[in-house]
Amino acid sequence: MQINKVMVIGAGQMGSGIAQVCAMNGYDVILHDLKEEYVERGLQRIGKQLQRQVDKERISEADMDRFLRRIHSSVQLSNAENVDIVIEAALENMEVKKNVFAQLDDIAPDHTILATNTSSLPITEIAAVTKRPEKVIGMHFMNPVPVMKLVELIRGLATSDEVFDTVKTMAEELKKTAVEVNDFPGFVSNRILMPMINEAIYTVYEGVASPEDVDEVMKLGMNHPMGPLTLADFIGLDTCLYIMETLHEGFGDDKYRPCPLLRKYVKAGWLGKKAGRGFYKYE
Repeated sequence: MQINKVMVIGAGQMGSGIAQVCAMNGYDVILHDLKEEYVERGLQRIGKQLQRQVDKERISEADMDRFLRRIHSSVQLSNAENVDIVIEAALENMEVKKNVFAQLDDIAPDHTILATNTSSLPITEIAAVTKRPEKVIGMHFMNPVPVMKLVELIRGLATSDEVFDTVKTMAEELKKTAVEVNDFPGFVSNRILMPMINEAIYTVYEGVASPEDVDEVMKLGMNHPMGPLTLADFIGLDTCLYIMETLHEGFGDDKYRPCPLLRKYVKAGWLGKKAGRGFYKYE
């Protein structure tokens, strides 16, 4: 199975990053979102990222122009009728993803692989709304996509070996390291990371230490490049809460219960860096 043309659904930070690395590694890319302004914002983000690479003399101006020409904008899901793989990077919400995959199943050719960049939701459940569950797979990139080397490849219950091997080859062509993961809540990355972040929030909630001191302990004592509360602000506290709720529901184990302080911050709109305030304040 050969992949030449890629459609990325969602032109936000993750989707634009996926589109960028695909274009930089020879793929023809359709970047899709609900509105032209969303796609344009994603293209501008890609342009800025590539310009930084030019400024650092890692790529040439000609390279940047060539990469950008490979990316085509879309606001019509019907553009999936000519692609070899769709990588969905839409909102982390099961109903949204099911709706998108049901539509893609009707539009995309029979050979097209349907991949999702979900960070925690069950691949098998998403695949169940299609007539091609063997061609549905999780392809979880890390943020920021152009920098981070890992991609979790998550098999659904029915994902075929051929599809897995094809997507693994693609990930390697994107200069990523692909790790095979089975379909459990949170996969590997967020099953380990989010409880750590949640426990860090509990230490603040219980008055054990300040956010700054919690982060210092983990940076200086555990050699983490970024403290867990800074990382939570970067990810988005709403996203952290959603993933913790997914883990709690999926395993039925109270060790995954979201900290009440996390819920309070999300209800207050303190979502982290994107909102200007989370555990820290941002200009």
